[in-house]
Amino acid sequence: MGQVNEKLYGLRAEARGIVNAAARAWQGPGRERDLLVQSLKAAGAATLAWAVSGWWLKDPVALMAPWVAVVLVQATVYRSLFKGLQQLVAIAVGTLLAAGAEALTGNTLISVALVLPVVMLLSNWPRLGDQGIYGPTTALFTLTSGPVSSLTVSHRLLQALLGAAIGIAVNALVLPPVHLRNVRENLSSLAHGTQETLASIAEALAQGEWTEDTPADWRRLADQLEQRQESLRSARLWSHESLRLNPRLPWTSREKLPPTLPPESEDQRWSAIVAQVGAVVSTMVDIADENRTIPAPDQQPLRDYGRLLADLAAACEARAKMAHEPATPADAGGELDEARGELDEALEAVERHHAALHKRLTDERYVSPGTTAVLGTLLIQAQNIWHDIAPDTWPRATARA
Repeated sequence: MGQVNEKLYGLRAEARGIVNAAARAWQGPGRERDLLVQSLKAAGAATLAWAVSGWWLKDPVALMAPWVAVVLVQATVYRSLFKGLQQLVAIAVGTLLAAGAEALTGNTLISVALVLPVVMLLSNWPRLGDQGIYGPTTALFTLTSGPVSSLTVSHRLLQALLGAAIGIAVNALVLPPVHLRNVRENLSSLAHGTQETLASIAEALAQGEWTEDTPADWRRLADQLEQRQESLRSARLWSHESLRLNPRLPWTSREKLPPTLPPESEDQRWSAIVAQVGAVVSTMVDIADENRTIPAPDQQPLRDYGRLLADLAAACEARAKMAHEPATPADAGGELDEARGELDEALEAVERHHAALHKRLTDERYVSPGTTAVLGTLLIQAQNIWHDIAPDTWPRATARA
């Protein structure tokens, strides 16, 4: 009974996810709407290809055109062209080898046995990418869907070319995709994830105690940061690719990123911050380990370090607001100035707490020798995060406490 309830709960959750995705697609631009547009374009391209090849031309192998068209409505115009060339080569190789084997043997079974091993090996050729599989499938269609002749072979190749032309044309001329939004979304998500990780550690240090699950939670947050960082890299590659050969953009702007796209220096900044946050997490996990190999630090210095991490978390939150796209262009100036003010305030607090902790490291009444070594490592890691968060124009961005 419990398994049935669990499955019902999972189905309800999936249904809610579908409804929420549909609502987001209806409400405004986003990943869900992009997916909807691309799906409708692929369906439209296939329908148009069938109308031309099957209904108008009445070609005996009309299936090839919509089959190729629906696959070539890719996420970018450049990818449609590139994948189109790969697929046409794979289809041509599969068709010609199948036709040659049939002409030599005159037997379908023998031809299949001879051709499939060859085209399966060719399908793994790196230059064909993930389109190589269309070689074996086309060879099978050629040998099993009817008599093989020079007429059917030529028709099959022409229909593949027609489908490719329609698929690429629809993707390029009907709302050609430009993937710029995902970069900003992933950058904002990475910043929020960094803030969440630092805030979690700061909260545990402020309380002065944590459970056995706390280090595992920190590890989980650090792993999520790495995943978000990888998503940002992928989004950046997609954004560059979507600008290539895109008729939606002026020719003069295709070689440079639009001003609405965050600069790649922000990616590098957050990559450095994530690396340092990972180092903090590793040190804190060692401190929380009952079988630790490092000395247990004193509680009061750790609480003070927690306040420093809380200030760093606030700075990350302000940085995240700076990466967030405003609702309207008119809001951009005010929101950016507000975020900069919050960032300056947080960085000043970081500087004060960092300087105070650094000074106390030399006070034997405040810290034990074992605490000095551990806290010194944590302070260096926090200092690196601080300097990476600070903008280049911040007066104290290069200062050393």
